[in-house]
Amino acid sequence: MSKVWFITGSSRGLGRALTEAVLEAGHQVVATARRPEQLADLTAKYGSRVCPVKLDVTSPSEVEKAVAAGLGAFGHLDIVVNNAGYGFIGAFEEMSAAEFQGQIDTNFWGVVHVTRAIVPLLRKQGSGHIIQVTSIGGRITVPGLSGYHAAKFAVEGFSETLAQELKPLGVKVTIVEPGGFRTDWAGDSMAYAKPMEAYAPSVGLIRSHIEPSSGHQPGDPRKAAQAILKIAKIEEPPLRLALGNDALAFLRHGYKSAAEELECWVDFSQSTDFDGIVTSDVAHPVLELQTALKS
Repeated sequence: MSKVWFITGSSRGLGRALTEAVLEAGHQVVATARRPEQLADLTAKYGSRVCPVKLDVTSPSEVEKAVAAGLGAFGHLDIVVNNAGYGFIGAFEEMSAAEFQGQIDTNFWGVVHVTRAIVPLLRKQGSGHIIQVTSIGGRITVPGLSGYHAAKFAVEGFSETLAQELKPLGVKVTIVEPGGFRTDWAGDSMAYAKPMEAYAPSVGLIRSHIEPSSGHQPGDPRKAAQAILKIAKIEEPPLRLALGNDALAFLRHGYKSAAEELECWVDFSQSTDFDGIVTSDVAHPVLELQTALKS
């Protein structure tokens, strides 16, 4: 059955691969980009099944216009993919306030603006699927990406909460966490702060790895697009979906390290309650509530 997709960042990288895959599968797409003329070939090939729209996700007014254009073209929206974003490498001290804010404005607030415009529509129709493309960088960190990680971690927390709020209303939320894919994230879509010698042992190592890695990442964007297509068809999709063997390796290591540290300092953690309070008495009602929301 044909669906209407709304995809941000459709002109390049994973967004472009997903837009093409969705159209090839027979669906309709509101394809948004800062430069919609880059989508002209899709319009020529797929005609009225694609609605190219100019969109800077940092502008709430442009988001509202883009959503209105999609509704005008297709009458409704079924699947929304927040994919637009970019990376910026530099130690926190190396970044200007504007450079750091740019990461938050695009990678976090852009997602919030689109989601805010979309949620009332999906709630009223009682169906829909919001797919938030974050990153393994939304769960684990490396030096030099403080702004990027701050934004992606924020999207993860925002989206997990959103999923709990929307599930009873018939609306699904999935957080997609790609590893390294052969997009231009590490190429044209990557910006760099002016380096300081003091950060050569940490951020310098990340720079030396990322710059030459562009075009050699293990992930195939076309296969990622197919995975997202399949997830969108599942009645009970996962809350989180890691994409790529490298993503699995990094996340497993991150989860293991976090669990080990948690247990290492358990005596300190347990020392802060009032005397006579049993930890399970506090934790159980919260866990029960979470279980109920997920069921």
